[in-house]
Amino acid sequence: MKSKLNLNPEIIDSARNAAKNIAHETQEFIDKHTTVTVERTVARLLGIDGVDEIEKPLPNVLVDNIKEGGGLAQGAAFWIGNAMVNTGLSPQEIAEGINAGEIDITKLPIADSEEIFEKVNEIAKETTERIKANRDKRQEYLDTIGEGPKPYLYVIVATGNIYEDIVQAQAAARQGADVVAVIRTTAQSLLDYVPYGPTTEGFGGTYATQENFRLMRKALDEVGEEVGRYIRLCNYCSGLCMPEIAAMGALERLDVMLNDALYGILFRDINMQRTIVDQYFSRIINGYAGIIINTGEDNYLTTADAVEEAHTVLASQFINEQYALLAGIPEEQMGLGHAFEMNPKIENGFLMELAQAQMAREIFPKAPLKYMPPTKFKTGNIFKGHVQDALFNLISIWTGQGIQLLGMLTEAIHTPFLQDRMLSIENAQYIFNNARDLGSEIEFKEDGLIQKRAQSVLADAESMLKDIEKEGIFSTIMQGKFGGVKRPFDGGKGLDGVVEKSDGYINPFVALMLGGEKECLQK
Repeated sequence: MKSKLNLNPEIIDSARNAAKNIAHETQEFIDKHTTVTVERTVARLLGIDGVDEIEKPLPNVLVDNIKEGGGLAQGAAFWIGNAMVNTGLSPQEIAEGINAGEIDITKLPIADSEEIFEKVNEIAKETTERIKANRDKRQEYLDTIGEGPKPYLYVIVATGNIYEDIVQAQAAARQGADVVAVIRTTAQSLLDYVPYGPTTEGFGGTYATQENFRLMRKALDEVGEEVGRYIRLCNYCSGLCMPEIAAMGALERLDVMLNDALYGILFRDINMQRTIVDQYFSRIINGYAGIIINTGEDNYLTTADAVEEAHTVLASQFINEQYALLAGIPEEQMGLGHAFEMNPKIENGFLMELAQAQMAREIFPKAPLKYMPPTKFKTGNIFKGHVQDALFNLISIWTGQGIQLLGMLTEAIHTPFLQDRMLSIENAQYIFNNARDLGSEIEFKEDGLIQKRAQSVLADAESMLKDIEKEGIFSTIMQGKFGGVKRPFDGGKGLDGVVEKSDGYINPFVALMLGGEKECLQK
C-alpha cells in the first residue's frame, strides 16, 4: 500500500526492529519468572473455582499454600499434578482439601515428573478444547447472523450492578452498538484476587467476575440474535489479576479485552516486574481464545500533551505489537490504541489528529485499531462536546479505524444515560454512512502540514525506540519517558508475588496455546 503520508518505509522498519529487540530482551526476564497471578491462572484453567468461608477464592487459597511451602518456583501445575498422583483427587477437591486443612500440598511425597505432567496435561487439553469451542461458536455466529461494519461502534455500561448493566447493554445493542464494554468497578485492578459470583455493588463500574461474564455473554447473544448482528463483549484484564481475568474471559467467550503491556505499571503503580510477566501469559490466553486485545496508549495523553508527546504513543504501539507477537497474537487481534485528545483551541489540531490516525493505519495495516474519543478537553458544554465527537468520528471513518469508542456529549458531567448513548450512536452512524469512502477519495498535499506532521512523529518515535533499545524498557520507565510517569524497578504493588522459576517448572498451557513453540516442562 502506497503511503498517503509519504512515510519512509526504512524508518518504519528501523522502529519496528528496535521494538522487536526491546521485546525480545524483556522476554528473557519473562521466561525466567512466574507470579502468584500466573499460577492462580493455571489453577483456574485446571478447574479450580469457588471461594472459602470468608469469600477468599480457592485459587488464592491453593497458591498461598504453595507459596508458604516455598514451592511457587515449580509452578502450581507441578504441585497440583503431584497431589493428583498422591491422592487420586481432582484439582478442585485438592483445593478444597487445602482449605479444610486436610492437605498441605508441598509436604506430599514427590512423584515422577513425567507422571505429574501427564496428569495436569490431560486436564489442560480439555480446557483448551473448551476455549477452542468458544472460538468456534463466535465464528459460527459471525458466519450466520453477521456483524456490523467497521469501525465497530463501541460503547460502555457502568452501573455497578450486573443486572442493570444487562438492561443497558441490550438497549445499546438495539440502538446500534457493535461492542459493549462493561467498565470495571473503581480500583479492581489493585485487588490481588478476583471476586466471585454475580455482583450488584460496584462503584463507577461492575466487578469483573466469571459469573458476570457469563451473564452478560448470554444477554448479548440473546439480543444479537434479535437484532441480527453479533455483539462483542469487552472487559478489562489489566492490574494484579491480568492473566486470571483473561482466562475467565476465554472460558466465557469474551471478544475484546483491554490488555496493555505497560498500562498497569504507569497508571496503577503495579510493579513492573510483576506486570511484564503477567501480560505475557494473559496475551497467550487472549491470542488462543481469538480475543482482540485493546492497548492503552490513549492513557498517555491524559498525563502528557498530545502534540508534544505523540511519538510516545506510536513508540508504545510498536512495543505492544512486538510483545503481542511473542505471545502468539496475530495482527488481526491487535487493537492498538490511540486517542483524539489535542486541545481544541490549537490551530489545525484537526489536521494533526488526522495525521496521527492515518499514520497508525498505515504502519499497522492489519490491526483493528482502537480509537478513543476526546475526554481531556470536554468541558460539560454538551453542544461543543457533540461537535468534538463528530470531528473524532469523521477522522475515524476517513482513516479506516477498526474499533471506535464513541464519545459522549455528557462527558465530564455524568455516566452516560441511555439517551446520551443513543445520540452518540446516531452521530457516528450519520457520519460513517455519509463519509464511508472518504478515505479512498482523498490524497494529502505533498510536503503539506499533514504529511510533515506524521513524518516528524514517526522520526521521533524511531529515535525514542532506539534509545529504549540501548537502555532497556525497565530503565526507560524508571526515567518517566512514557506519559511523564516514573516508576521504580523494585517499587509499586505486587512485587512480592514475583519468583524466579526453578528446574522442573510446569505450565502446560503455554505450549498448548502457543502450538508447542515454548517448552512447558523446563528441565
